[in-house]
Amino acid sequence: MNVLYLNGPVQNGPFTLAERPGKAAGIRAAEALNTLLGAGPVPHLWNTVTLAGDRRHRDAPDRDTVGRHEREERAIAAKYTPGAAPSGGVLTDTAPVVAALALEMTEHLLIEGALAITPAVVRLCARCGHMTGAVAHPCRACGHQDSRPHTRRLLVWDRPPGTPVLARDDFHAHRARPPAHLLTIAQNIPQRLILSRTRDHGISLAPLGLDGLVLDPRAGLHIAVLAAAAPHSAGRPAMTLTENAAANIAAYGAPFRRHNGTRLRYALHGRIPYDDTTGLQRLCEVHRVSPALREQFLAWFLPLCSLHLRAGITPAQLPALLKFWRRAHLARPDTPRSDVPAELRRRIAAGDMRWVMDVRTLSRAIPEYPATHGSTAEPEGAS
Repeated sequence: MNVLYLNGPVQNGPFTLAERPGKAAGIRAAEALNTLLGAGPVPHLWNTVTLAGDRRHRDAPDRDTVGRHEREERAIAAKYTPGAAPSGGVLTDTAPVVAALALEMTEHLLIEGALAITPAVVRLCARCGHMTGAVAHPCRACGHQDSRPHTRRLLVWDRPPGTPVLARDDFHAHRARPPAHLLTIAQNIPQRLILSRTRDHGISLAPLGLDGLVLDPRAGLHIAVLAAAAPHSAGRPAMTLTENAAANIAAYGAPFRRHNGTRLRYALHGRIPYDDTTGLQRLCEVHRVSPALREQFLAWFLPLCSLHLRAGITPAQLPALLKFWRRAHLARPDTPRSDVPAELRRRIAAGDMRWVMDVRTLSRAIPEYPATHGSTAEPEGAS
């Protein structure tokens, strides 16, 4: 399988997928598309290298008996309702396979001269020693106001002059308008990016002589996708994520989108108004939608639709989308097809999501039982 969809790693914060199903939009979209492509189960990707995670671990009363790695594993397991764990498992941005690939890629880029380890002046928190950046501002690790300048060896990427951080062909989308705003703001970064950070948890750069530093998590997210794609021999992995997420991570992942003939692209999707629980509940009641049909609408159709409506799905659009979904469901073949039409697979592999709004094509793609992975069977807030 050359094309494989994988979710942009989700930050492992204090929530469950039942409470915040919007966090699973990229996961759901990727799984739906991979199933239609005939790919096997892929892992759900999670981002664990965060300052918030560092703070939660330091403040935990059991921090002396529960290690940071175990705490992250427990938090991820708790995201899923019992019996709803992903068949492809989970993969974090610090898993051994990801760390090994990260060091391999970094060493290769250092040899090529694309990256460098060089002394640079940064500011360290006067209280905890956290690297706060190039300019003075309060420490995000402990909140202390004062910092001091310090020169230390760091992993850096000096972007060649005139080299864009993002280009149109970095997006996996056929015949879709390029995200002009994203392309513009992605260029608004310093010419030099620091790719090493101070964290309590992350991919250690000590093997490269950078003791006490880890790889910038925004780079690690890209490497996690490449690591997850490798067992499937997927040379064209597509990371599902929102435009806002892409704006935050694209620059730091730019040196890490290609490796050994594999090229990562972004598959942008819009936000889904899952948090409008009252509106969703009322909408389903008015249209007398069955629980099964409602769950497919929320967990399967809307994530796919968000890849077509990349600007986001608004609450005002939900009634029309639900009517369209019901029409497509009624048009399903009496005998479910055991195969996916070759033309549909071709369009999915090309990143062409216009088929989602074609009743006849959509009706042939609807599965019997889509995976939910922890979302509630009823809209949030429903009794």
